[in-house]
Amino acid sequence: MDDERNKKGKKERLAWHETMELHEVVAATSHHLMLLKRTVNQVSDPELRQLYMEAINNYRRNLQQLLNFYNVGPYAPRESEEERKGDRGFFAGTLLGMAKNDVRMYAAAITETATPSLRNVFIQQLNGAIHFHYKVFLYMYRHGLYPAYDLAALRQGDVNLAQRALNM
Repeated sequence: MDDERNKKGKKERLAWHETMELHEVVAATSHHLMLLKRTVNQVSDPELRQLYMEAINNYRRNLQQLLNFYNVGPYAPRESEEERKGDRGFFAGTLLGMAKNDVRMYAAAITETATPSLRNVFIQQLNGAIHFHYKVFLYMYRHGLYPAYDLAALRQGDVNLAQRALNM
């Protein structure tokens, strides 16, 4: 971050809502980076593989920039926090991100649909997506993979996941 101090000389701090948006972006970006790194070697088309590499480099750069903001949030990351166990956190987080994307996708589709029968199908699928998202969240919460009520632990999980994605 170029200017960590505001005009009055006080150290810059993130607001609560910014902290949560940062969490969402870092978690999604980390999962995307890990997924791309896991699959790039399966891409045989040279032009498509180059696009994968460009995406990997973009996500890597973005994560490195975003991690700087974890030092100015409401809770700085803890020095020693237990990492998520194996790949379970990655796979569950990927599923949670997909479910969240589905909720957004169906909600947007409903606002663009004029045909009543299609709109009803989208509404049913949206309700299913909301239910599934909650089931995945509960799984993660019960297994300590998503500490939703502990902001310091949530932020530390973001840092751990981002570092893991960067170091793959």
